[in-house]
Amino acid sequence: MKRLFSLLLMLAALPAWASLNVFATVPEWASLAREIGGDKVKVYSATNAFQDPHRIEAKPSLLAQARQANLLVAAGADLEIGWLPLVIRDSGNSAIQVGRPGYFEAANYVSRLDIPTVLDRAHGDVHAAGNPHIHLDPRNVLKVGEALAARMAELDAPNAAAYQAAYKLFAGKWQAAIGRWEKEAAGLRGVPVLVHHSSFVYLSAWLGLKEVGMLEPKPGVEPSSGHLGNLLARQQSAPAKMVLRTAYNQEGPSQWIAGKTGIPAVLLPYTVGGTNEAKDLFGLFDDTLQRLQKAVR
Repeated sequence: MKRLFSLLLMLAALPAWASLNVFATVPEWASLAREIGGDKVKVYSATNAFQDPHRIEAKPSLLAQARQANLLVAAGADLEIGWLPLVIRDSGNSAIQVGRPGYFEAANYVSRLDIPTVLDRAHGDVHAAGNPHIHLDPRNVLKVGEALAARMAELDAPNAAAYQAAYKLFAGKWQAAIGRWEKEAAGLRGVPVLVHHSSFVYLSAWLGLKEVGMLEPKPGVEPSSGHLGNLLARQQSAPAKMVLRTAYNQEGPSQWIAGKTGIPAVLLPYTVGGTNEAKDLFGLFDDTLQRLQKAVR
């Protein structure tokens, strides 16, 4: 009996042989991995909605999680360039090195916006591969999901059919939701907005919002009083209807603009977990649209 108990303990300590350990760099892709993988995957998100994914410390806890991963899902387009290469290198995990099947970049599967024609650090924190915040166009989520399901099936062949079936189910619900969201958001088309950072480029392109100014004088450079004063002056000739920020942006600059102009300062969830309502990818877009529609009334 004692021997049997010891054997059961050993088996319990082992991961299920056909399951995947997924290391996702950001909450949105962790959520998508759970949608597709269900109970066949164990998903770890390296960041949460209240952390700037550009600036994360490569802590030992991240290395430990990366060391156990079969699949690393990154946003890509250099979003995580300040910390992810170090995590991958120091994990010592050959399966998730760049170029291996266990390394997946979401940005590789969509058409990226804001690809610079000239690279110059004088222009701020510009991403050479284009704007990396691709998940805020839900049509991109669909494209990434299809590629991610295929990669999961490749890495875990015994569960390939389950991943494909789960993606098909998700895609059906997601396409229906996109139709509903686009109908509900028709009144947002052409609405001028200010943004704290270039986080909402894909959301604006999808909904037809018109970004007329950014609180950061250059991408990645904190708002200055002089720059905010210039934006305030421009409100006379090109007025914005609201100012948008993420949960991890400083509240002060958008509140200052709101106080001076009377336009609403709107916190958007930006990713899963950014608000209480954004509990998953569907909640992320439901809550984003509700907040925008409330602000424009």
